[in-house]
Amino acid sequence: MVREIAYDCDVLVIGGGIVGLSTAYAITRAAPGTRVTVLEKEAGPARHQTGRNSGVIHSGIYYRPGSLKARFAARGAAEMVKFCAEYDIAHAVTGKLIVATERDELPRLHALVQRGRENGIPVRELGAPQIEEYEPEVRGLAAIHVSTTGVCDYAAVARHLANASGALIRYGTKAAYIDRRPDLGVAVRTDDGTVVRARVLVNCAGLHCDGIARLAGDEPNMRIVPFRGEYYTLARPDLVRGLVYPVPDPAFPFLGVHLTRGIDGSVHVGPNAVPALAREGYDWRTVRPRELGSTLAWPGSWQIARRHWRYGTGELHRSLSKAAFTRAVRRLLPAITSDDLIPTPAGVRAQAVLRDGTLVDDFLIQEGPRTVHVLNAPSPAATASLPIGREVAQRALKALAAAA
Repeated sequence: MVREIAYDCDVLVIGGGIVGLSTAYAITRAAPGTRVTVLEKEAGPARHQTGRNSGVIHSGIYYRPGSLKARFAARGAAEMVKFCAEYDIAHAVTGKLIVATERDELPRLHALVQRGRENGIPVRELGAPQIEEYEPEVRGLAAIHVSTTGVCDYAAVARHLANASGALIRYGTKAAYIDRRPDLGVAVRTDDGTVVRARVLVNCAGLHCDGIARLAGDEPNMRIVPFRGEYYTLARPDLVRGLVYPVPDPAFPFLGVHLTRGIDGSVHVGPNAVPALAREGYDWRTVRPRELGSTLAWPGSWQIARRHWRYGTGELHRSLSKAAFTRAVRRLLPAITSDDLIPTPAGVRAQAVLRDGTLVDDFLIQEGPRTVHVLNAPSPAATASLPIGREVAQRALKALAAAA
């Protein structure tokens, strides 16, 4: 006897950030008639990583050739500019400088030139005098100019994706329990006691994606270790014309403190990268013992601390000392003073970490019976959200076809 189940939807997406909404949008475009529901625990979309960043449309220059990041960022940047133009979402293609301020950074800068060319990204090399042509107040020994970098309003992009997806989006709804049965589908009980039944589950929960995977019965073999990025805005935004970045340290997946002129004309300075004491720990006062305990119980967290304690100590110092943060910025922008820096809301990066302490560098998507989990999608995920959404949608539709 075959048991008949009344499914509420075909695909249930957990997470209403830009990746979850791009996935819902891609599913309904690729397979019209597919019933998609999105559960988002906040009162609206893009309340965490999507809405708490500097809004950069990344070119893809940093990422290992052939990786998902390299493929999706370069493609996604062009698509994001086109998407914003088509739907009248605020954006600008400004280009950016990556500036070497010390001699030991020059080989890394030259390596970035080569990587950019391998990824098909137009790059112009600059000497010290040419830097001033782009940024009169910036100083450095050499730089590269990446013309395809830009900025946009990602929260507005997410809102448009939500409205255009055709999905049923339930805000203020948190997944509390998941019953996944390969022969029957997935049932999710929400925090208000409602049960939503779906044929396939897609996990785009960002800062909580590892917990959702485990609720579904899939062991992700990684944990999210949250890193807070703290920002300032410039009191004198005229000091910066566009986007200015340092040469990144290849041993760490963060780009360093940089300067970003946003679409509203303000200039963001930051972020640094310090351990957050909660998954949504946007300041030092926000501590959630259970979440902090989970981070500390993961062996990879201690491996990170052991390997990167010098780097981490510097980041902590800059978090606690505005003078130290100012000194870091002055390497690029000597005219800046401590009074120029005005605190602004922080963001938290959902960084996937393996048991051995490896910081997952690429986007990470895993599949289980009737499930697709997006387990590492920090920056440049917003830039790459349209191609990521199509990739996840393809996997979800494949799982849906297999379940039919």
